Amino acid sequence: MTERLSNAFGTSSIGGTEARASRSLISLIVPVLAIGAALSLLPLRLGDSRVLMGVAIIGVTFGCYAIAFNIIFGSTGQLFLCVGALAGIGGYGGAILGDTVGMPIIVSIALATIIASLTGGLLSWIAVRRSLGVIFTGIITLIFSLSFENFLLGLGNLTGGESGFLIESGASSFVRRQIPPYYLMLVLLVVFLFVHGLLRRSHIGWAFRALRDDEVAAELAGIDVSRYRVYAGLVGAAMLGMAGATYAFTEGRISPTSFGFAQVDVVVLVMLALGGIGTLYGPILGALVFSVVDEVLIDLGQLRVLVYGVVLIVLFLWIPRGVIPTLRSAIARVQNGEQESDPIGNAAAGDP
Repeated sequence: MTERLSNAFGTSSIGGTEARASRSLISLIVPVLAIGAALSLLPLRLGDSRVLMGVAIIGVTFGCYAIAFNIIFGSTGQLFLCVGALAGIGGYGGAILGDTVGMPIIVSIALATIIASLTGGLLSWIAVRRSLGVIFTGIITLIFSLSFENFLLGLGNLTGGESGFLIESGASSFVRRQIPPYYLMLVLLVVFLFVHGLLRRSHIGWAFRALRDDEVAAELAGIDVSRYRVYAGLVGAAMLGMAGATYAFTEGRISPTSFGFAQVDVVVLVMLALGGIGTLYGPILGALVFSVVDEVLIDLGQLRVLVYGVVLIVLFLWIPRGVIPTLRSAIARVQNGEQESDPIGNAAAGDP
């Protein structure tokens, strides 16, 4: 079964091929800063429109979600269908700590991040201890996601129920203005991208790829599969919690739909499948494309979820590795084809 999935999706049993990462930090810093600089220019064009800036903020926030999910699923094959729930733990946790308990915003975000991280680590630990595969991990985490939504509705006195939670903390600060929240979320996006890149270049990243490509071979090579999967759950969930908490304070109002499965997890899956599961820059490409498409389809209302489901099926059937790995493979085939078709010309060109 693993071999069949590997043949379908490339070098990984869950999709996404990647070249051996260079250990040079310059090769990571320059592209990440370039992406951040390019995205920082967006308010120059959209800054006059509160609606469009809101769309941009949501797009960057979902880019953060996609990077976090890519660490959990794209790196270690753990299908966490509770992206929205983990982000919601950060969002609601930060809001409750800030408004109800009265803690400073930074402290509230930090504590909410820790709670979300521990929750993600616990889910990974349970999946590892029970030897759950990709599908069963997805089922367990989906149940957790749906339970979290019911939990928010059941504790309406604390969470605001269906009407939502109106956050007063930071209401008069810069985080509620039109443009600063975008840059705040953009800083998180760049930091998350850089951290992911550093992980890929470390021994942790090599362990992630080894257990993702062939878990049995990785275990025989001495890699502690359980430990590294829990690492991925802790790091990815921490990113989700931090992004969810930061977004909550910039938005000023959250509700169960802000972190619902259909509103978050389905979208993140489409983003990652579009850009490329397991790639470094795939989540960014997926978030950019999806934000534009989502705005175009806004008149469809809830029918957009159906459209996203169809798109997800199409992507997994015809472009299972995502756009970036598919383009990379196509370019490699073209280059190899040119070299094979003109061996004499290449040899001659190399002569002095």
